[in-house]
Amino acid sequence: MIPVENLVAFAVVSVVLIVIPGPSVLFVIGRSIALGRRAGVLSVVGNALGTVPAIVAVAFGVGAIVASSVVAFTVMKILGGLYLVWLGIQAIRHRHDGRRAASRAPASPWTLLRQGFIVGLTNPKTLAFFVAVLPQFVDPSTGPAWAQLLALGLVFQALALACDSVWALAAGTARTWFARSPRRTATLAGTGGVMMIGLGGALTLTGAQS
Repeated sequence: MIPVENLVAFAVVSVVLIVIPGPSVLFVIGRSIALGRRAGVLSVVGNALGTVPAIVAVAFGVGAIVASSVVAFTVMKILGGLYLVWLGIQAIRHRHDGRRAASRAPASPWTLLRQGFIVGLTNPKTLAFFVAVLPQFVDPSTGPAWAQLLALGLVFQALALACDSVWALAAGTARTWFARSPRRTATLAGTGGVMMIGLGGALTLTGAQS
């Protein structure tokens, strides 16, 4: 059982960190601007599911090993960054697809979930956060540490899901408003793609320098 004061303190810290735009937030905003609210929310869900392995790994001690390995940490950064760059390029390539949206089926929910999952899975900052922050709110005298770590991780997931969904809906709503003009839609889609490329490039370069 996690002490109430620990749980409240962790929730406050988590919300502060979540609302500050980082890789996950910028990814969600980029997807929402490029593809709309539906894609943004599904990307949020996929991204959240992608961080579940990190929670489990930290809870059972594997996270500390990976985080302490420069090679493993760098590989995760590079893979995640390259995948974001690829998604950004695809968004720019298909930025005019909005004009043909009425004549073709929307992207599969499973495809959007899978893409979000991969981004969440390969985001090393999530693992670093769990390794560095979660243990500080665990009280071994109140129960198994692994169980508390899992519980804290799930709390973080719930908060991230709620906050990131707000970002997705807000960005997607702005896209819908501008979509009255095909040119604006293409510009917004391209902007979302550029955001993802910039984010992916920064993440990849950071990994290469580690």
